[in-house]
Amino acid sequence: MKKILALVLALVMITAVCAACGTKEPVEETGSVYYLNFKPESDAAWQALAAKYTEETGVKVTVVTAASGTYSETLTAEMDKGDSAPTMFQCGNQAGLDTWGDYCYDLTGSAVYNEMTTNDFNLFGENGEVYCIGYCYECFGIIVNTALLAEAGHSLDEITNFESLKTVVEDITARHESGELAFAAFTSSGMDGSSSWRFSGHLANMPLFYQFRDDNVTAQPATITDAYLDNFKMIWDLYINNSDTDPTQLASATGDQAEAEFGEGKAVFYQNGSWEYSNLTTTFGMDAANLAMIPIYCGAAGEEKAALCCGTENCWAVNSKASEANIKATLDFMYWVVTSEAGTTMMAEQFGPIPFKAAKETENVFFNDANEYLADGNYVVTWAFNYTPNVDNWRAGVVAALTQYSAGTGSWDDVVTAFVTGWETQYAAQ
Repeated sequence: MKKILALVLALVMITAVCAACGTKEPVEETGSVYYLNFKPESDAAWQALAAKYTEETGVKVTVVTAASGTYSETLTAEMDKGDSAPTMFQCGNQAGLDTWGDYCYDLTGSAVYNEMTTNDFNLFGENGEVYCIGYCYECFGIIVNTALLAEAGHSLDEITNFESLKTVVEDITARHESGELAFAAFTSSGMDGSSSWRFSGHLANMPLFYQFRDDNVTAQPATITDAYLDNFKMIWDLYINNSDTDPTQLASATGDQAEAEFGEGKAVFYQNGSWEYSNLTTTFGMDAANLAMIPIYCGAAGEEKAALCCGTENCWAVNSKASEANIKATLDFMYWVVTSEAGTTMMAEQFGPIPFKAAKETENVFFNDANEYLADGNYVVTWAFNYTPNVDNWRAGVVAALTQYSAGTGSWDDVVTAFVTGWETQYAAQ
């Protein structure tokens, strides 16, 4: 009996050992990436970068680019594909977040988020979740011909707020009018449709930004106030009274006219954006070393720490409904894009500045100026004008009032009415 029992136990042990020999450790799932790209013009660059990442890591990265103007519809269709849905997508504004917030993975603490140099372009959930990260931006401000500024005996270091800007501008004007200097301070502030958006949109951003910052506005408000319209008046008066174009002639002054005045060396200062770099350096042959962009100073308290007016609707989100493996693969890919040599080179070439620590400099000096302001800890003047209701109609009212005020046929009160009452009216109409 004892021999039989011993034999049975031996067989059990052998079976257990054999079973153990056949047991394999679970294999960790390898994820993949599916990026639904927003910009058709960057498709080839993304395809090449994805192929390089797959070659280096073995991780499959698929890039699909929506046709121009169809991103929203394409994203809706693709998100219905369950396990085959995009793992990385665009969600660029509050309206997008309202729609896709439930699909946005909280990026707080992720490696890619920790590489960011600012939160100013990101979108957040109600509890502070980092749902969308802005990966590139555009900027606008006052473009400066530093060579002419030096010829006038001044430097960028002198200009730190509205008062110092005003001092430099009015000195240039006085010496220009006396014949000492061959150039004006500012280019024309045309109210023709090719130019007026610079002021009814971009310059109008200044009073809107500061009011919204004070009032903690995070969604389109039904009404606005005149809290910073005196500041708007100060900078507008500085523009129109220190140019070679008579304020009574602004109704017909064009965008091309202002660009030519600056490009041909007829003015030191020119309000516009980073998109002007190519025209100024290529069309007009300006030396990039003589170009800079400074903030639009309007006399707001603390504006010495203002950066350029920067904004974007180019934001990445990660699909929270994707598998853990795909989320990890996507986060790894995003980190590589903003830190690797290949990734940062592509981003600089395709998108200009990126708000990440490893960002490469671009040839566009305006973008590099924007990055330098951020690196120095200045606050970004974000694009508050994105909240404008019935934007074309509201701006038309502001342009009409500004034109009449400048020509002396209307009052500043009319401009205030166009801003404040016009906003309420257009919000209700919207």
